[in-house]
Amino acid sequence: MKEVKTAKSTSYKEYLISSLKDFQEAAAYIDTFLELNEDGYDPKIFRSALEEVVEARKRSGNFSETAQQSYEQVDKILAETGGAEILKLIEFLDALGYRISLVDKD
Repeated sequence: MKEVKTAKSTSYKEYLISSLKDFQEAAAYIDTFLELNEDGYDPKIFRSALEEVVEARKRSGNFSETAQQSYEQVDKILAETGGAEILKLIEFLDALGYRISLVDKD
């Protein structure tokens, strides 16, 4: 893995949050956690990815009250069900030969 060097000594998390301020980067980041692979779908890691994208949006000042309310609802569902609904949708689409992909709507 390529080592990331910045002018100031920053942690990987800070670098990640900074990169996730870009809408396309954030979409690609979330997208990777929606893929089915040999390791399967991990709802805890998916929740963590969403949390990092939310943090990036908040830091950039691009996170509305509506987005906050929606995030809280989604996070609650993921905490309660482990994302079973999302996993079933991903598995169904995979069986049909499709996969979910995120793109920036602008």
